[in-house]
Amino acid sequence: MRRERVAVYLLFFLSGTAIGTWTARIPAIKERLELGDGQLSLALLAVAAGAVVGMTAVGRLVDRYGSARAVVPAALAQGAVLVPPAYAPDLVTLSGTLLVFGVVHGILDVAMNANAVEVERAGGRPIMSSFHAVYSVGGFAGATAGGLFAHRGLSAAVTFWAVGAVIAVLAAWAARWALRSEPARESAAPGRTGRPQGIVFLGVLAFCCLVGEGAAADWSSVYLREDLAASPGVAAAGYAAFSIMMTAGRLAGDRLAARFGPVALVRCCGLLAAAGLGLALLGGHQVAGVVGFGCFGAGLSCIVPQVFSAAGHRDPAFAGRALARVASIGYLGMLSGPVFIGAFAELTGLPRALAIPALLAAFVALTATALRVRDKEPAP
Repeated sequence: MRRERVAVYLLFFLSGTAIGTWTARIPAIKERLELGDGQLSLALLAVAAGAVVGMTAVGRLVDRYGSARAVVPAALAQGAVLVPPAYAPDLVTLSGTLLVFGVVHGILDVAMNANAVEVERAGGRPIMSSFHAVYSVGGFAGATAGGLFAHRGLSAAVTFWAVGAVIAVLAAWAARWALRSEPARESAAPGRTGRPQGIVFLGVLAFCCLVGEGAAADWSSVYLREDLAASPGVAAAGYAAFSIMMTAGRLAGDRLAARFGPVALVRCCGLLAAAGLGLALLGGHQVAGVVGFGCFGAGLSCIVPQVFSAAGHRDPAFAGRALARVASIGYLGMLSGPVFIGAFAELTGLPRALAIPALLAAFVALTATALRVRDKEPAP
């Protein structure tokens, strides 16, 4: 399975690269169209809405035709749909192009995770965390590439054409090696309705985790700067520590899952995340804040990969629909969490509002047995 595994690694990397490149050039798009912050928020909402639509729509197709038949065209399209936003003449057109970009990204997200589950099942050992680690590396690579193009004074269009072409070429290469297995047959046994037991609750666990990821991205620097009086550089170090430790945790996650099992791993990760964010909020010092957010990232790192793996393995005949449901619920946490925390901060202050992700991480730790494989189900 070495070639198939490399293909999935590449697909995760390219997906992260596309998102990272787009994110890095958002200021250029905003400046070219002279958009206000509110108008830009509406355009970015189109990406999120498209992703949810894509995730919801593709699950049944993955189950019926196999993950490779969905992941290959979506991967090839990812490079192409990166380009149109650079040419949008107004907010409405920009929102439309970003809606399409989001749909393709959502389809690819579910399809590549389903393919990763198939590779993991065929290999007989946990490998999902490393795939998600490579996605994070791809995001960093895309943001770096976008930053370099911006530093050289090149337009967003040039950036997207260059990166999009690379994505398309590498996706075509990965398509040759992607695992093409026959879709699992749906059983006619009673109770087989396409809704494996516990899938919605797995989505809730993903939701809890992604609320924390969104909160760290949007509020960690604000907290360090305004509540702990950190310099701009130290404030930025909070999210940098979070991101670095999350990637490191995911790189180590497969070995930890193989040794201790997904339930124990997620339980320990939830406790580490809760304790880390608690340190950042209660330590009262800038160093404690940076270290705390680093521990928070390490704690959250392995939860979503293990949740996705559990969802995909719960019933192979409905893996696509299960992953689509879990990913959609989880993605809502990434979108709504930071907004809710901001609103709650207006009433109680940011430190108390940021306690919410810590409590959610503790909840994940307490309910980690939801990942336990039931009898007669293939173990992740």
